[in-house]
Amino acid sequence: MHWRQDADVSVADVEAIRHGVILHGRQQTQGSDAQDIACALYDDEGQLLAGATGRTEFQRLYVNNLWVRAERRGQGLGGEVLRRLEAQALRRGCVDALIETLLDEVAALYEHLGYACIAHVHDYVPGFTRHTLLKVWRGRD
Repeated sequence: MHWRQDADVSVADVEAIRHGVILHGRQQTQGSDAQDIACALYDDEGQLLAGATGRTEFQRLYVNNLWVRAERRGQGLGGEVLRRLEAQALRRGCVDALIETLLDEVAALYEHLGYACIAHVHDYVPGFTRHTLLKVWRGRD
């Protein structure tokens, strides 16, 4: 046996570790129906302007990334991308959505869009608070 660390661990092996942890967790539960989910907006030339990615699983939308091109921010595109991602999740039978951010102003935007802060960690990264927010469409049984 031998150990590898940092850059000596291949990208493929890092991904195998990540996949192994997720697989193990899903084996402990029943009914995993994980599916990737995405929504993106393009201009007329095909350039990406905004988008979101995540997954749906266990009747929950997990939003991993929400991005708007810098020069297009402040125009409501982020909210529209999120609403469209939520609509897809609702069609898949999701009853709630979970999203996180390190930015106070973004957390306030999510709250404006119907999310409630369920946890926060001050100085998660020096100078930033990690906000975890949940939006409930239908209560769980």
